[in-house]
Amino acid sequence: MPKTPEQWLAAAKPAEKTKGALKLFLGYAPGVGKTFSMLSEAIRRHSRGEDVVIGVVETHGRKGIAELSAQLETIPRRMIDYKGTLFAELDLDAILERKPKVVLVDELAHTNIPGSRHRKRYEDVLELLDANIDVISTVNIQHIESIAPTVRAITGVAVRETVPDWVLQVSDETVMVDLTPEALQNRMRRGDVYGKEKVEQALKNFFRRGNLIALRELALRQVAEQVDRSLESYMVEKDIQEAWAVRERLAVCISENPKAQYLVARAARMARRMDAELYAVHVDLDSESEQEESKSLAANLQFAENLGAKPVRLKGHHVADAMAQFVREKHITHVIFGRSATEGWRKLLYMNAINRFLNDAPAVDVHIVTQDAE
Repeated sequence: MPKTPEQWLAAAKPAEKTKGALKLFLGYAPGVGKTFSMLSEAIRRHSRGEDVVIGVVETHGRKGIAELSAQLETIPRRMIDYKGTLFAELDLDAILERKPKVVLVDELAHTNIPGSRHRKRYEDVLELLDANIDVISTVNIQHIESIAPTVRAITGVAVRETVPDWVLQVSDETVMVDLTPEALQNRMRRGDVYGKEKVEQALKNFFRRGNLIALRELALRQVAEQVDRSLESYMVEKDIQEAWAVRERLAVCISENPKAQYLVARAARMARRMDAELYAVHVDLDSESEQEESKSLAANLQFAENLGAKPVRLKGHHVADAMAQFVREKHITHVIFGRSATEGWRKLLYMNAINRFLNDAPAVDVHIVTQDAE
């Protein structure tokens, strides 16, 4: 029986939204403007008719933040008595009962006071998302769990509160709030970030220019990685086979031959010039290697890792086929093969393998690096 027009319209409607969306404003240091950006977006959404409320916004005494916050409805915080002192925390139950479309939850890495339902604020956020409430939040790069040790090594400051990396991958959208280190230091000197009595000490410690440059690069790389994952997911979803060269990716094919280290060194220099990812790929064929060859291969892979490459071992019946599949899956843009200066049937076998790779691989730049003969 044919469908009625109403049935066709019902089938064409998008699936009903059952989970909230998380949007993060990421900064590289306090004072770059994460909370200001979050509030500005919330006010724009509210002006378009969206039901937006504040769950938590930390003003830190900043007048501009307080003025923006006053333009939105705020859910009063829950007061929790801990060891004789009252602490104000996010009132999760009140927000769930109010059920707004969007809630603002500042400082995602915050640790809740004992007596709260969850130990960490990001766990409150996950419950809100499960309740189909959109959340806008903020986080600094130093609070990402895998990055915190690097930040400590750079700044000498131990980061006590962190967010697991996977929480950022839950985010539907991550926006970096950027500001040059010089502009941030000027904000500091004007007293826009901390009270003026703390400014000089802060500028000599955490907010030193070198620290800020390094933290900014970490934040930029974090956002770039998330964008890269989004693009890769999109290409897989749409079954896009060819490599989109928005970011260069190099793969160097290596063997257990010690001369392969020359190839890796050449590839590493190319990768640095292009600011590209580098993979050092070995294809294990059906025949098993001798013990000495295995040691030599391990040394080559370790050498590659020391130069910043990601070592990869593949299994296959033919080097050309395995490399072509790897190029397709990882969206490689450049492949480097080595060639010994041999003649006769060895040269013919080599050229046949290269042609087989070119026939099977998507469009990719191929570099042939000649080595001395054995």
